[in-house]
Amino acid sequence: MSEADKMDVIIIGAGPAGIACAYILAQAGKEVLVIERAETPGAKNVTGGRLYTYALEMVDKGLTEEAVLERKITHEQIMILSQDKAISIDYHDPSFNREGQVPQSYSILRAQFDEWFAAKAEEIGAMVACGVKVDDLIEKDGKIIGVVAGEDEMYADVVIAADGVNSFMAQKAGLIKDISAHQVGVGIKEVIELPPDTIQERFNLKPDEGAARMILGCTEGIHGGGFLYTNRESISLGCVLMPEEAAAHGKSVHEIFQDLKMHPAIYPLIAGGESIEYGAHLVSEEGYRGIPQKIYREGFLMIGDAAGFVINTGYSIRGIDLAIVSGVAAARAVLNTSASDQVGPAYLQELKNIELLPTMQAVDGYADLLAIPRIYSSYPRIAVGVFERLFTVNGQKPNSLIKNTKEVIKSNGVSMWQLFKDVLRGYKSI
Repeated sequence: MSEADKMDVIIIGAGPAGIACAYILAQAGKEVLVIERAETPGAKNVTGGRLYTYALEMVDKGLTEEAVLERKITHEQIMILSQDKAISIDYHDPSFNREGQVPQSYSILRAQFDEWFAAKAEEIGAMVACGVKVDDLIEKDGKIIGVVAGEDEMYADVVIAADGVNSFMAQKAGLIKDISAHQVGVGIKEVIELPPDTIQERFNLKPDEGAARMILGCTEGIHGGGFLYTNRESISLGCVLMPEEAAAHGKSVHEIFQDLKMHPAIYPLIAGGESIEYGAHLVSEEGYRGIPQKIYREGFLMIGDAAGFVINTGYSIRGIDLAIVSGVAAARAVLNTSASDQVGPAYLQELKNIELLPTMQAVDGYADLLAIPRIYSSYPRIAVGVFERLFTVNGQKPNSLIKNTKEVIKSNGVSMWQLFKDVLRGYKSI
């Protein structure tokens, strides 16, 4: 392709962020090329995964009704593990299940969802080229004007990096350095196939209901946690661990994940299932603080995971919806500006107008809360120990709840002063 035959926009990465952007641009009549290194969209994605449908509706109203989705999430669950014991909290909201009402979120399988989403973008004019690896960016007079893929050079008014965490393209653009270990977690996910009736029975679900579960105390003291999502005919189970701590722990990440699968509170949920997918990837863990100082330069924007748009509050994980919203913001910036040097500032303003950056900033304090090391070791043991004493009946006079709690806290090596400081820190964080 010669510089005279350039596209309006080239997007690197056919995940939710890249395709959302391409969809809106193509719908507006722009010439858009999406380049994906995998053989099919979603083939390299390992996300949990869960989609909050408001984001899809921002791309095109009514798109949720056509989407390849799994189960409506009507059960929000939190599980705390310690040794062979567990505490489970289940918040059930049947209002997400009412006739004619768009639910808050669905579980999804990324390979299927991404392929469908890319096909929808192609239907309205976007070009999606898979199996192509972008090797470099083309720069002229301080502006990014295209990409290099093998021996091919392709040109565009704007190049958008949607190539995920530790974006190679953002590094080439000079906006980020190679990511450090403390900025990311190592995520492992396995998809386990089970009959729909079995899933519904084990999770107390109706046929059109689903559950999303966050798991604490499953990482053997390492910063991190687990997740579980029910799909129509499978369960997505995984965990995320900080790599530096995992390397010093003595067990491999795979071994820790296998211990989670074999836990007495987890194994009965997946027993008899067949593993149909297994993968690992890096997960951005810094939230608002992980967003690069600059997410654009002339002719170049960063969206989705490439820009660090991920939220982890401990009770929920959000990434796919933020990726889509960032793609919407980028598309709007391109459509609403005529001068190339104004696209970046317009994109930043759209991220604020669309409330992506304000949303991430609003929950920024959770990073401090989740940095408390005892959350992953002592406090799960304390919570389970308190419940164990609460429900133990042995014919003897029971201690008061306050006395039992103090004894459990002391037996786990936590002082009341330490507990007070952690509670105060948590309070200030949220």
